[in-house]
Amino acid sequence: MSSATAVLVSIVMGFLPMLVFAWMVYWVDRYEKEPRLLLGVVFAWGAILAAGAAFIVNTALGLGVYLFTRSDTLTEFTTGSLIAPVVEECLKGFAVLIVFLLARGEFDSILDGIIYASITALGFAATENAYYIYTYGYSENGPIGMLMMFVVRVFLVGWQHPFYTAFTGIGLAIARLSHKSTVKIIAPVTGLFVAILTHSFHNTVASFLPGLTGLAAGTLIDWTGWLMMFIFILWALRREQRWIIRQLKQEVESKLISPVQYRVACSAWLQSLTRLKALFSGHYRTTNRFYQVAAELAYKKEQCTTLGDEGGNTAIIEDLRAELTRLAGVAVT
Repeated sequence: MSSATAVLVSIVMGFLPMLVFAWMVYWVDRYEKEPRLLLGVVFAWGAILAAGAAFIVNTALGLGVYLFTRSDTLTEFTTGSLIAPVVEECLKGFAVLIVFLLARGEFDSILDGIIYASITALGFAATENAYYIYTYGYSENGPIGMLMMFVVRVFLVGWQHPFYTAFTGIGLAIARLSHKSTVKIIAPVTGLFVAILTHSFHNTVASFLPGLTGLAAGTLIDWTGWLMMFIFILWALRREQRWIIRQLKQEVESKLISPVQYRVACSAWLQSLTRLKALFSGHYRTTNRFYQVAAELAYKKEQCTTLGDEGGNTAIIEDLRAELTRLAGVAVT
């Protein structure tokens, strides 16, 4: 295999699994899907801007540490445990912050914060994986080394970056849903701090426990953290479902939507079956939009209950009700 071919293969091996992971994250968002264009933008931010800037800054600061200490070991530890976590989590988190500031209407729940953070981090991971697969896989051990690095980067530590950055997204989401000024300041800072801390902890374990022992210990720790995050995501989904159940009752009572449509809107499983039915009836786009709008309406009503008319919630609610009325007669049930 030539070097040029190896580069292309490394890019495919680095990006394709992360795109699959990104689709999985998108699928998890069961009730109110985030705009795919916006998710594509944050993925590209992670893959190009965050990864590129992190490489430059990490390399420059690492070189500075080496020139100061003249120690390879200390430079590697400082770069991995102190510099990289701060630089990378700030760069990834900045994309989520931009969404938080410029697209607040799409930042409606804690799960939204996790989604945007995870997609950004998966873009970053895709570029980093491609680099590792070629540099530490192919360049050192040829195709076998490439395959081994692929297994490590995708199957053993593939969710590490989304896990870290999710805390930044959670912190921003908590700030978004609170009316307290102290929470709006403390929550994002705390989220970023936890993201940096977990990232640093992983890198530190890897540096102190090299080889198979470190890989096994790191994998156990990582997967334990990912399991806890998955349980948290299930809680966030259940929380959103309760919003829909509670907030759409008024729409049923006012006959804006039917009881059957209400039951479907409150169940991710029933929505999947209904969309499948709509696919064969020629009304998929209308049906899909109907249940998307129903969820958005429930979320905005929940925000209006807790935050008042912040961001023009009242007007948005009326617009969503009007759109729901137009779609209700066509959507498949």
